[in-house]
Amino acid sequence: MNARPIDVTSPPTYEGRRLPKPDEELVDQGLQFDVVTIVSRRNALRLFGLGASAVGLAACSTAVGGTPSTTASSASSASSTSGSTSTEIPDETAGPYPGDGSNGADVLEQSGVVRQDIRSSFGGATGTAEGVPMTLELTVTDLANGGAPFAGVAVYVWHCDREGRYSLYSDGITGENYLRGVQVADDSGVVRFTSIVPACYSSRWPHIHFEVYPDQASITDTASLVATSQVALPQSTCETVYATDGYSASVANLQQVSLTSDNVFGDDGGARQLATVSGDVTSGYTVSLTVPVDTRTTTTGGGAPGGGGGAPGGGGPGGAPPTQGT
Repeated sequence: MNARPIDVTSPPTYEGRRLPKPDEELVDQGLQFDVVTIVSRRNALRLFGLGASAVGLAACSTAVGGTPSTTASSASSASSTSGSTSTEIPDETAGPYPGDGSNGADVLEQSGVVRQDIRSSFGGATGTAEGVPMTLELTVTDLANGGAPFAGVAVYVWHCDREGRYSLYSDGITGENYLRGVQVADDSGVVRFTSIVPACYSSRWPHIHFEVYPDQASITDTASLVATSQVALPQSTCETVYATDGYSASVANLQQVSLTSDNVFGDDGGARQLATVSGDVTSGYTVSLTVPVDTRTTTTGGGAPGGGGGAPGGGGPGGAPPTQGT
């Protein structure tokens, strides 16, 4: 019996399937062939956990055997544009009352400054700042790393009390260090402080100061600063808080200033520094702000503005205007 000859010529295939029109281009195999190809790609994408939107993009952006379409290019361009709109938090003065060693007092050299609850003084001081409770939550992102959470950075926060005074500097509380503290960002880039809503003193919109350092070990050296900026509080929240006991002097001061007239937030009305707030005067408020920082830039904030060495208004928001930029 003669052996049957072997046909060594194999029909053309694509992804293991025979082409229905072997003499035509891959893109001209017909609708049924294209549909089966798309379904096969959908199943493959599912193996990698990609959703239906990714499938749709794959189907729309690339013809079978072809090159990326205009749709894919547009999507990529939109993504790049969106990423480039993230800008660093505005660089602001630390004012004349930083307590970081750049203008006299240095709380960052003291043991115990790394703490979450900053309402009371620590070390040898015993004072406590009274006022409406506030949780400050800052989310630090790393623009040099695509806007990823900036875990491990140390954030130093300080602000005035409900009388408009700064610990370490203002008359009557130079021996106190309350409303100052440091926290290290968690894996989500978040730091949280338990504090009180600050006053509005003459010439300034209600605000909270902060400095960002690369890590906890760097907080004693202002030369290592990554960013210096301020958080602006929403007007409606301030009006509600200032109607409560202890904040009466802030009512008139708030009426005399606005976010656009403020000498710090006035550049853009505090657009990138205005916090979001939830809560009430009874249970307290949560004040939140995302803080994008860029380690590739050099901070110009920090330290006191020229001539800014005194305390605010003789110790309260009802006194003479404090030094500009406080």
